[in-house]
Amino acid sequence: MYIFHNENPDKKRTIDCVIRGVSFVTDSDWETTFVRIAVECLKFHDMPEANYVWAEYLKKCGFRRFMIPDTCPICYTVKDFCRDNPVGTYLLVIIGYGREGGHVVAVRDGNYYDIFDSGNEVVTYYWERVK
Repeated sequence: MYIFHNENPDKKRTIDCVIRGVSFVTDSDWETTFVRIAVECLKFHDMPEANYVWAEYLKKCGFRRFMIPDTCPICYTVKDFCRDNPVGTYLLVIIGYGREGGHVVAVRDGNYYDIFDSGNEVVTYYWERVK
């Protein structure tokens, strides 16, 4: 089920999906998440939206990465993922299919939280909170 959620403190609808999504799944506020990911940016000399940058932060927060099986690489949607994973906290990564660049979507207990209904977007891989 889609639930509108905008973690941005000014409720901006901007390209901050990484900060919004990571803050939601780590139960942290937007500002704290931004600063913690910025530390990783300094370490790697790259920007917050670089997947490997925020991935390092997620690992520190107890998340593990999993790939979506390649049986149907363009048909497994956010809605499908939520139906198949009714319990748990996840950050879904959407790259390429229908969106320029990419996007991340926060999922908790079968619901997806975003500033738009991303339910029909295709999931490439995901992070699961394991601790």
